[in-house]
Amino acid sequence: MRPPQTLNELRRMSARVGRNILLVQGAGGNSSVKDGDVLWVKASGTWLADAEDKDIFVPVALSAARAALTQGDERVPLVPNAGTTLRASIETSLHALMPHRIVLHVHSVNTIAWAVRTDARDEFARRLDGLAWRYLDYHHPGLPLARAVSEAIAQDAVDVLILGNHGLVVGAATCDAAEALVAEVEQRLALEQRRAPAADHGALRTISVGTTYRLPRDPRSHDVATDRYSRAIATGGSLYPDHVVFLGPALPVLEHHESLSVMTAQIIANGLPPPVALLIPDVGSLIREDASDGAEAMLSCLALVTCRLPLTARVNYLTAENEHALLNWDAERYRRQLTADR
Repeated sequence: MRPPQTLNELRRMSARVGRNILLVQGAGGNSSVKDGDVLWVKASGTWLADAEDKDIFVPVALSAARAALTQGDERVPLVPNAGTTLRASIETSLHALMPHRIVLHVHSVNTIAWAVRTDARDEFARRLDGLAWRYLDYHHPGLPLARAVSEAIAQDAVDVLILGNHGLVVGAATCDAAEALVAEVEQRLALEQRRAPAADHGALRTISVGTTYRLPRDPRSHDVATDRYSRAIATGGSLYPDHVVFLGPALPVLEHHESLSVMTAQIIANGLPPPVALLIPDVGSLIREDASDGAEAMLSCLALVTCRLPLTARVNYLTAENEHALLNWDAERYRRQLTADR
């Protein structure tokens, strides 16, 4: 089917947003435009940064999707003869429910750094005063989150949703307005970041020689290991869904006296896969040689989030049940595979 002209505007805006690691990391985040009874939404596992270079949007039958949601069915029906093998985003239900023509969902580093705190509600109220906004506690992506969104927008006109332990959603009439609204929320929620001690690249290369691990490509990824406060937060539990999906629950620590090969052998002997990434206190981070671009982006994101959490912050981690639901969700397995194949 022929895409609407507005889709080109959405592509340009999505690519700009997707290239900003403070807003989107890897295959995270999604965007959409409604054109009559068709919802053009980002496909699962694709990257917003690729929006101008690849066909990352799929056409969803909007009325049918909304009807399915009312029946508790989160399967997303594409329009007849959609001409694609891609699946719609796992957040499509959220886009279908929001009444705005343009919906943009980002994993803003500043928003997440507030949304993982147990004491952030008063700050949200103060900083977002004057906007049509609502805060939602964490809900599993897909149908559980859609139900919470449905209840929220049924009570008030809402342009901004803060998703606990997850991110930011905005709705607007145009792409420019949606992008501007994200920028305003970002400005209001901006947090100062701690400066982390420098990583010891030589020591990291020595530790990883002869193993299946290497240094991450982004130097910022080391900050979560060299800053003791960031490291304590990152090893205390899982902060948000993509943290779990691409890095696994929490992050293991390799102490200076331990052998990396011995540590990974013990983990494998216990029936677990070797960790995607690990932290060496005061030295830096290592990531598996076969780690996807998505995992690389999530390690960078984790460093960017944790360095914005103040030392006094009380953190609300995802539960073991939350983690299990994410890791065993077919939709997330599919998204991980697409990201690995990028």
